[in-house]
Amino acid sequence: MSSELDKQPEREDTHEHDLLSRFPTAYTILFALIAIVAALTWVIPAGQYDREMNDAIGREVAVPGSYHEVDPNPQGFVDVMLAPGAGFYDPDSYAANAIDVALFVLFLGGFLGVVNATGAIDTGIRSAMKKLKGHEIWMIPILMTLFAIGGTTYGMAEETLAFYGLLIPVMIAAGYDTVTAVAIIMLGAGIGVLGSTINPFATVIAANAANIPFTSGIVLRFVILILGLVICIAYVMRYAGRVKKDPSRSIVAKQLASHRSFFLKGHNAQTDSATLTSKQSLILILFGVTFVVMIWGVSSQDWWMARMGALFLGSAIVIGLFARMGEKELTGHFVDGARDLLGVALIVGLARGIVVIMQNGLIADTLLHGAVGSLSGLGNLAFINLMFWIEAGMSFLVPSSSGLAVLSMPILAPLSDFSGVDRHLIVTAYQSASGLVNLINPTFAVVVGGLAIGRVSYDRWLAFVWPLLLMLTVMITVVLCIGTYL
Repeated sequence: MSSELDKQPEREDTHEHDLLSRFPTAYTILFALIAIVAALTWVIPAGQYDREMNDAIGREVAVPGSYHEVDPNPQGFVDVMLAPGAGFYDPDSYAANAIDVALFVLFLGGFLGVVNATGAIDTGIRSAMKKLKGHEIWMIPILMTLFAIGGTTYGMAEETLAFYGLLIPVMIAAGYDTVTAVAIIMLGAGIGVLGSTINPFATVIAANAANIPFTSGIVLRFVILILGLVICIAYVMRYAGRVKKDPSRSIVAKQLASHRSFFLKGHNAQTDSATLTSKQSLILILFGVTFVVMIWGVSSQDWWMARMGALFLGSAIVIGLFARMGEKELTGHFVDGARDLLGVALIVGLARGIVVIMQNGLIADTLLHGAVGSLSGLGNLAFINLMFWIEAGMSFLVPSSSGLAVLSMPILAPLSDFSGVDRHLIVTAYQSASGLVNLINPTFAVVVGGLAIGRVSYDRWLAFVWPLLLMLTVMITVVLCIGTYL
């Protein structure tokens, strides 16, 4: 697993640091992508497939062979300026309203602000680190496996945003860095979605759209899930071990001091003997119960962002009252916490603005139609590999796994019948490509939001994760090729 991580110098020179400091922020990157997609609407012909209702998935899907050109609707300067705002509330067939996610993030920030003000988390971290001393590294495989289970069973994605504020301080206190914490959550849940087995928002929708049972090909998807999880765990553990041994080898070495100051507010190494009071212990229990209730609600009660936001709001009030905060103190800490995550909420709308421009510019179906033409007449190996890369390319523009399934499966799945490839392989190629891209996708709010919470710049995340992406791509390609012979 040699990578750029092996070659990190102990000290970055001043010139390199200046270059990194000038790398655009996530806001600039996303706004630039909005402008680029808008420019493409002036070049790519507008077109659409006819749609019909698919009762199996409860959505309208494209009708194969019905593509036709339509009057163009190129997106201009005004459309680009409106896109970030429209991204919050504009309904479309590819994703839920981003305003739900943005408000959830603000309620989450307020909840964390109230809990942090009690001092329970800080004292709890120090107490836990003393008990785990020498064994902290084993938190990585345990937590990544739990997140992967969430990803493969119910498509855990936006829900992970709630865990960054909890895990990042723990990892920093254990001697690691913010990248380690972000990787545990993002790669853990991400590899679960990549290897979805019964995920209703990816595998089930895609299988129904392809007119096959969702259990078809489940063994192959289990293989991808297990191999991918092992690769990701080994990669993160290796990196974390290096950082603990030599902090200068961290991908974010220049930010270690500021990260520690921000995420461990009030932490004092000289007070490691501090123990939890009875009140703090109960606050931590309420804190943990909140997350348990959230997981229960999402996995079994069809909760979405509004109910999760209400949960964190209610829990913040209960904890504040239990800590005997006054009305002004409680609301002040809540607003301060929400302010800390305001940038994350804005990023959610920017990311969705890209999808809005593509949809309004009527180029998504044109791109899909072009992909259909490139697949005709190919042998089974060439077909399945090109299918994987087509889905990967579409994933950048349609980050929603369910949206991509609804858009692409009704058109691409029938093509496999002419190439001797089972349709379940098309579903596997789709979800693997979507899951892989969504580990780095700048149009995916979960990626840019998670990085923003962890204060990890997008270029630093790419520097960390690109060798892993290569390994996962090779693994997926090999499994897909073997699958064509089974």
